[in-house]
Amino acid sequence: MNVLITADELATALASDQPPVLLDVRWQLGGPPGHESYLEGHIPGAVYVDLDTELARHGEPTEGRHPLPELADLQAAARRWGISEGDTVVAYDAVGNTSAARAWWLLRWAGVADVRLLDGALGAWTSAGNPLATDDVVPATGTVTLTPGHLPVLPFEQVEAYEGLLLDARAAERYRGEVEPVDPKAGHIPGAVSAPTVDNLAPDGHFLPADELRARFAALGVEDGFPVAAYCGSGVTAAHEVAALAIAGYDAALFPGSWSQWSNHDLPVATS
Repeated sequence: MNVLITADELATALASDQPPVLLDVRWQLGGPPGHESYLEGHIPGAVYVDLDTELARHGEPTEGRHPLPELADLQAAARRWGISEGDTVVAYDAVGNTSAARAWWLLRWAGVADVRLLDGALGAWTSAGNPLATDDVVPATGTVTLTPGHLPVLPFEQVEAYEGLLLDARAAERYRGEVEPVDPKAGHIPGAVSAPTVDNLAPDGHFLPADELRARFAALGVEDGFPVAAYCGSGVTAAHEVAALAIAGYDAALFPGSWSQWSNHDLPVATS
């Protein structure tokens, strides 16, 4: 699948007769609020997407911090963003697409065929000399109909017995259990392999080339035809890991509840 679009390609597409729907998904754990940053400057035409309320739903701690939204709610949000059948969608943030990947994954999972991440995120757009806008975009309501299950999911109930390779996309110190700033327990799911999602990116926030990503994942044990799934703290940066795996040519499942769900249950924890 085509995962990325460059800043130059996006500028050309936005000037065409059929511009893509553009989503600004700025979000950081603990803030500041993404909407404020959006209003300070975003790619012209981009709609702000609130990760906490539109790309997740409120749930019990045992469901994790960012449970997947109900399909009807996601469809209503997608229409509010202006998405109609057949549209190309481009998502971006300001941190290497580590939050925008949640929108990429959810829309692909829900059947939107052409969803891209702006490679290099907002920094790539501005570095190319492109303008920013400060309005609060409210597009015409779209007509898209979403259906679930177009990307694989690893359900919570199947994680403990999972026989594939499980990648932990969090920072290595959280994987090792040295720190845990958010969730009730420190450590990782037994058997999981540490694969920090930041290592998918070059210093400028662009994804590494496909061959380098493929070599990275192969070194972690990813093999063609062998199941692989990713998790993180709450299912946000793990979507970035799934995107990087897709760029490398691997189909990976997402464990949406991730560590925040696992650590809220009486389940084994590893800290090696």
